[in-house]
Amino acid sequence: MEEEKFTLVRRFQYSSEAIIYQGKLESNGIEVYLRDNNIVDSNPLYSNAVGGVKMFVKTEDFTKAIEILSEVSLYSVDDENQPLQCPKCGAEQVAMEQSIDGIKSFLRVVLLGAFALLFSKYKYQCQKCNYEFN
Repeated sequence: MEEEKFTLVRRFQYSSEAIIYQGKLESNGIEVYLRDNNIVDSNPLYSNAVGGVKMFVKTEDFTKAIEILSEVSLYSVDDENQPLQCPKCGAEQVAMEQSIDGIKSFLRVVLLGAFALLFSKYKYQCQKCNYEFN
């Protein structure tokens, strides 16, 4: 019986990110193996210490996996799945950011913890010119 070989295709800070990409690859018929996801899930602060969650694919599927993962946009899209454009510079590298502005928002986070993040505002920020907009 021949031993299967796996190749590291990507690293993630958190397992939730890895699971999303794992689903994308598996829906395209690529077998995925995650490593260190249980360590990171038990304590997210360990992520940097262990090098994050590692995603491996069979060596023979490596090129196809890279191709599939490159199709996934790292930036925000609109309802028609088109990249959002920065109103200032027109760049399509726009990411959604959760904003905690002012003393009231800060106090909410301190007093209510993570629950307060549900009431925080979402803004978009251009990764090219750093312009923030709603």
